[in-house]
Amino acid sequence: MKALWSVPGLALLFALLAGCVTINIYFPTAAAEEAARAIVRDALQVEEGTPESEAPSEAEPGAMLIPPNAPANASLPALAWVLDRLVSPAAAQGPDLQIQTPAINRIRASMRERAPELSPHFRSGAIGFGRNADVAIRDLSEVPLRDRSTVQRLVSEENSDRDSLYREIARANDRPDWEDRIRETFARVWVEEAPSGYWYQDRDGQWRQK
Repeated sequence: MKALWSVPGLALLFALLAGCVTINIYFPTAAAEEAARAIVRDALQVEEGTPESEAPSEAEPGAMLIPPNAPANASLPALAWVLDRLVSPAAAQGPDLQIQTPAINRIRASMRERAPELSPHFRSGAIGFGRNADVAIRDLSEVPLRDRSTVQRLVSEENSDRDSLYREIARANDRPDWEDRIRETFARVWVEEAPSGYWYQDRDGQWRQK
């Protein structure tokens, strides 16, 4: 019987399959965004909306890894097909991100309680969303003198909670190295979910109004 795979082709196949074991530890971008959006909407008291796009459909169970009609000399195209079947469905589905732990729930409750005190200052432009997924003071002149220390305290407490939140989400998923990526995701989602008129910093640190 004629061999379907050349020695180099088999070596490449095994290398690709070995590389696939890392699929489960890649940063789950879609899951992180979904989790961030749920938390941000909760903190900002934004009603849940319809997802912007539908999740990719799952691969059919029992799908063949190698086409039955693959020609004997089609090693590389077949390998590409195998890699696509192995990687794409896994990357599309992505693992769920754990955001339900006692520590995370306590932080979220604290942020919810503080939100009504912060929202007037977001609306006035005294504070805004920082580029590092935190809250930054933009213009304290928008706050009466007697209330400025209160605003500074609220911002400090909020940023402490946010730092803890991103760290705890990474810990809850046993991936402390994801903290920076989680923070980046939240930085974008805070701005996307903010009401019109709120201020935010762009990547260069310049203030812009939504």
